[in-house]
Amino acid sequence: MQDLLTAAALVLVLEGVLWALFPNGMKQAAARAIVLDSGVLRTGGLIFAGIGVFVVWLIRG
Repeated sequence: MQDLLTAAALVLVLEGVLWALFPNGMKQAAARAIVLDSGVLRTGGLIFAGIGVFVVWLIRG
């Protein structure tokens, strides 16, 4: 459980840093995401989730 909470905290740190360093770029990215089809976002999310699982599997092996 501690690993899951650590991972969630790191996600918050990374996202916070992106918003702090590139606020206009993040607003543009969010605006582009609104106009995308839900299926495209879902597919992208699944692909990135799969990559994340694979990387964790490689690291934790």
